[in-house]
Amino acid sequence: MKVLVINSGSSSLKYQLIDMETESVIAKGNCERIGIEGSKLTHKAKGQEFVVEQPMPTHNVAVSLVLNALTDKVSGVISSMQDIDAVGHRAVASGEVFKKPTLVTDETLAKMEEIQDLAPLHNPPAIVGVKACKEAMPNTPMALVFDTSFHFTMPDYAYMYAIAYEDYEKYKIRRYGFHGTSHKFVSQEAAKYLGKKPEELKIVTCHLGNGSSITAVDGGKSIDTSMGFTPLAGVPMGTRSGDLDYAAAEYLAKKEGMDVSEALNYLNKKCGMAGVSGVSSDFRDLTAARDQGNKRAALALDMFSYACKKYVGAYAAAMNGVDCIVFTAGVGENTPCVRQAICENMQYIGLEIDAEKNLEKNNGAIRDITGKNSKVKVLIIPTNEELVIARETVELL
Repeated sequence: MKVLVINSGSSSLKYQLIDMETESVIAKGNCERIGIEGSKLTHKAKGQEFVVEQPMPTHNVAVSLVLNALTDKVSGVISSMQDIDAVGHRAVASGEVFKKPTLVTDETLAKMEEIQDLAPLHNPPAIVGVKACKEAMPNTPMALVFDTSFHFTMPDYAYMYAIAYEDYEKYKIRRYGFHGTSHKFVSQEAAKYLGKKPEELKIVTCHLGNGSSITAVDGGKSIDTSMGFTPLAGVPMGTRSGDLDYAAAEYLAKKEGMDVSEALNYLNKKCGMAGVSGVSSDFRDLTAARDQGNKRAALALDMFSYACKKYVGAYAAAMNGVDCIVFTAGVGENTPCVRQAICENMQYIGLEIDAEKNLEKNNGAIRDITGKNSKVKVLIIPTNEELVIARETVELL
């Protein structure tokens, strides 16, 4: 059974074509910097890497490039899209409408469109991916696998907001959390690496990328997470503000003559690392600018690392200790200065990292950067949201 997984992020689109009998990857790739200058598609198949440098102003363009790469005479691995048995789509926000993976139908797609405002940077691209694939493969079964599913184990005191309870009941305004497939995968991989069962461990998983979230995983279950009702909450991100005093948002909106929708668009797309630095939302650009003496880029990196550190400490307190810290995703796996800043001065919980191991180049495998005197394991684990999505797609079908 061949499953194509489409993972549409806010500025990226990752994909894998997986043979589920062996869980081996037939082809995979990544469209980077969608909507940002310098976008490119990196497609890996047949033991080769094919790079297409082409502007990708929208996710529609990215999806078209992916489908072409899979069927191309040179880089392709299938003769047509009919060779694909199923498609699993990463979906971000579910509200309380979807608590489990769900088959794509006209009805479920309509519901997705109704709740797309819960994740304005992710749900619209996911819907684009679904529609593009349905057009290319109208008879192929497809599944929606939600980032929120892993977080439905949070206790009520963690997911509730202190609003009038009647408003929660009417509108389901609560903390949902996101990046669930990633947090689930890396926490399970950490347990395997440590030779223990997930139920025996207290883990803080740090999914750090253009969108970032941090989760407390106690006994294999999510008990708290930094993102909230939408992916706007939590640490500052590529273009998102993260946590902000609501009154400050109202004050700014009035000063700039923005309505609520315009203010949310501003907080989602014009703030975060890009807004503070004035350079970019991409951490590679930020670190390069900082190294060249750009103080605003340095400030943005310091703000991000400090916010992450606070969540790590809070979740260690919430779980009454922590056995392991996991870094994953683009920034978590590839930005040593961020990991260093998050972990320094954390000896009070017994956390230290090995500075030299932290600087080693990412090799695509699990890396242990635990300091020799650390009581807490520190691991870098490449996430594989696509494999989780493929597994849940097969289980659903």
